[in-house]
Amino acid sequence: MMKDDIKKVLLSEEELRTRVAELGAQLSCDYEGKNLLMVSVLKGSVVFMADLMRAISQPAEIDFMVVSSYGSGVKSSGVVKIVKDLDINLEGKDILIVEDILDSGMTLDYIKGMLLDRNPASIRICTLLDKPARRKADLQADYVGFTVPDEFVVGYGLDYDERYRNLPYIGILKPEVYSV
Repeated sequence: MMKDDIKKVLLSEEELRTRVAELGAQLSCDYEGKNLLMVSVLKGSVVFMADLMRAISQPAEIDFMVVSSYGSGVKSSGVVKIVKDLDINLEGKDILIVEDILDSGMTLDYIKGMLLDRNPASIRICTLLDKPARRKADLQADYVGFTVPDEFVVGYGLDYDERYRNLPYIGILKPEVYSV
């Protein structure tokens, strides 16, 4: 069972639900009267994005990108591959990049630069988890759900080798699972 691979529950379902509601309320205020386009970086942010967009009371468009920089490893390769680009024209839009976790920041820094070239009105980043101990790029999120320690976390959309995304909480994966 998946839960047997979890060393510790880091963030409970209730903690996640409460924080997402708080972020939604803040974003509703900050984007009042703006042309909000929420961009989800798949696959990891899909659960967070679904909950967050329902917590925002302002009109918002959504679009999705698929990027790859990990493969099946546990560390970013540093090479960003755009697997699926956005479908919506970004010119004049207020972009909110919705990400599951900001760790090295290399992938998100690349994405942000690429999207800036498309003339949006603004770009901000909302990440569920911030792992500053791993930061390599000079990048900070504008909205952060939780700051987490330098542990391998899974659940609530985050995976290891495409598993554990469907856990309703965020847990620390036992090292023996990913160091095999």
